[in-house]
Amino acid sequence: MAQRFAVNLSVADCNSEMKSRVLLLPGALLAGWLISRAIRTSRYTLRDKVVVITGGSRGLGLVLARHICTQGGRVALIARNPDELARAKADLTPRGGAVLTIHCDLLDAAQIEAAVRQIIDRFGRIDILINNAGIIEVGPFEHMTREDFERAMQLHFWAPYELVSRIVPEMRTWGGGRIVNISSIGGKVAVPHLAPYSVSKFALTGFSDAIRTELARDNIHVTTVAPGMMRTGSHVNAKFKGKHDIEFAWFAAAAGAPVISTNADRAARKILAACRRGQPSLTLTFAARGAILGNALFPNLTGYMMKVVNRFLPGTADEAGNESQAGAQVHRLTPRWLTRSADRATQENNEERSQP
Repeated sequence: MAQRFAVNLSVADCNSEMKSRVLLLPGALLAGWLISRAIRTSRYTLRDKVVVITGGSRGLGLVLARHICTQGGRVALIARNPDELARAKADLTPRGGAVLTIHCDLLDAAQIEAAVRQIIDRFGRIDILINNAGIIEVGPFEHMTREDFERAMQLHFWAPYELVSRIVPEMRTWGGGRIVNISSIGGKVAVPHLAPYSVSKFALTGFSDAIRTELARDNIHVTTVAPGMMRTGSHVNAKFKGKHDIEFAWFAAAAGAPVISTNADRAARKILAACRRGQPSLTLTFAARGAILGNALFPNLTGYMMKVVNRFLPGTADEAGNESQAGAQVHRLTPRWLTRSADRATQENNEERSQP
């Protein structure tokens, strides 16, 4: 009996030791992964790096620039509004680093070429390119025109293409660099009432993912960022068609919702950390990750759910709905408390008094 008890005790000890090893293995792998991430991030600092940010005069672009200047980087902001650029420069200058502002219409390839040359002439090189500029036009497909799709494609796909085509050869001569393409959850999962935006962001996502592997051999790391809703304050500069006030109401409420949106400052920190370690892809917000995963695993179910979502969105309007209006021009239906965080971001991130 004593001998059998000793054998059982020995077997129990072995099982307990095996269970401990099984539990320790995932923990060790997680710890190793976290340490590896920290090392890759620390090896590439932003100090003295020359960073080009399109759409850098306001919103997420400006928040990114703040972090870069604080860490000793040098930024070149490309935007088309000179007043916004002047306010952005006044915001950034006290934070340290050098700031160059360039008035440029990204719909014009000639202006892009001139802007790149101006940056290289000023700083001598470009270490990081962040393609952040974007436009959002919200409304039913029936109110969207070919020009709406072409404008979105021009800004979200062709402008990054032009910048990458002109900057990559320079990066090769300097031994490498970083490219960050700010796409969207709308570039992974098509969202109702955002047809031009989603189509163009899908194009940017595909372009970004396609060039990543080819540029890696030149030590140029490409990061594709797919944010969900962010509290940048840009809802007042988004464009709306159809039933303008109702379209603005649901979009502004979603942009400020704490559960499905993220703080712009937090988003900027994560984006720059991913850039520094050369991370291939970054998805921001739990809701966005869930939507992308759900669409990948259950595309039919996601498709049905989007149909349901669309039933709750506004229908088409009369001919007046064909006119595009900025959020700042639209009569507000939502109470201020519901959009308080998004409106606060508007003031903080230079989104006020922008040209329509």
